[in-house]
Amino acid sequence: MARTTKTLTVSLPPQIYEEIERLARLERKTKSELFRDMVSVYEDHLDEERWEKLRRLGRATARKYRLSSERDIEELIHEARGIRD
Repeated sequence: MARTTKTLTVSLPPQIYEEIERLARLERKTKSELFRDMVSVYEDHLDEERWEKLRRLGRATARKYRLSSERDIEELIHEARGIRD
């Protein structure tokens, strides 16, 4: 039967290793479970950074084209497509 997990070896400064052990004991998790949780939190953090970047881009684009409502966006799209009301 094939393994359902892979092993990852990392080198850590002793202080960080001790902190991971302390947190694992406190949370009553294995170091592997704690690491998986940390990766999940980091992925959530990256997702939030990506969304914030998109929001900033959206705000900058709205300012550039003087868009303040959904109607402004619809008009811009219709104009670009050559659609007349």
